[in-house]
Amino acid sequence: MKKAFKIAGYVVGVIVLVAAGLVIYLSTAFPKVSPAQTMTIESTPERLERGKYLAHHVAGCIDCHSTRDWTKFAGPIIPGTEGKGGDKFDEALAGLPGTIYAQNITPFYLKRYTDGELYRLITTGVTKDGRALFPMMPYLAFGKMDREDVRSIITYIRTLSSKDGEYPKADLNFPMNIIVNTIPSDATPMTKPDPTDALRYGEYLFTISGCGDCHTPMEKGTPISGKHLAGGFEFRSPATGDIVRSANITQDHETGIGTWTEEVFVGRFKSYLDSSWTNKSVKAGEFNTAMPWLLFAGMEERDLKAIFRFLQTVPPVTNKIEKFTAKQ
Repeated sequence: MKKAFKIAGYVVGVIVLVAAGLVIYLSTAFPKVSPAQTMTIESTPERLERGKYLAHHVAGCIDCHSTRDWTKFAGPIIPGTEGKGGDKFDEALAGLPGTIYAQNITPFYLKRYTDGELYRLITTGVTKDGRALFPMMPYLAFGKMDREDVRSIITYIRTLSSKDGEYPKADLNFPMNIIVNTIPSDATPMTKPDPTDALRYGEYLFTISGCGDCHTPMEKGTPISGKHLAGGFEFRSPATGDIVRSANITQDHETGIGTWTEEVFVGRFKSYLDSSWTNKSVKAGEFNTAMPWLLFAGMEERDLKAIFRFLQTVPPVTNKIEKFTAKQ
């Protein structure tokens, strides 16, 4: 019997040592991405214009890195907080494996980054000190962005009004605090298609907008097989605790957008240009949305039409969504 306990002790000891070794390996050998490039991005009017458009209306940089008023419809940005960061995201809010803060992307914080370090951060999710970010910032999507579009965004956000604000690093639960190191990879940028090729250009815009992240349901941070773009990802309102779920945007005729026309699709977005939406108050128990309608409403019609063209190629998935559940 003593011999059996002794053997069991050895086995447990070996398992502990292997597990500890694995944790040390994942913590020290990763993330595995290339060093930041030596890069100086020249500011031009064209880059500023393109970067502003992408940051405000496509990639959503300003939307996520500003303070949002969730007592109003779609959480409009509180004027004067653009790029300041500070919003808190955690398990209660979005089912995240820990606590994450939107960081400051104004020159107050970014002045410590070279252009090359910032380019690597946006496209791989690795900070200048080699720390891996949780992909709540969709750097896996941004890693597919055309190099010139990334440069344009960097050019623009460096012109934001500098605002004080520095926030804690992400505090991730075990084992995600270890796993996160394995997520970043070197960017694989696409070449921005010619806008006249609506299908390919729409796929490009759809990808760099990170639409798939919110419209695909997940379990423990992993997309559910067979439910790509079928909706159901849950978001909890920071103001009321009510739950809203993302829509099914596949071509399913009953539960998706298979019956939508281009006119209906574009019109849905453009309807939120009406300033009345920005000031629409929402009380607890009333429907609100995590969909950044106010951001995407400013997207060019040509670009919205291209995204719709791409969505028409998405296979239908039947998945009926209960869009809203009031906090009990």
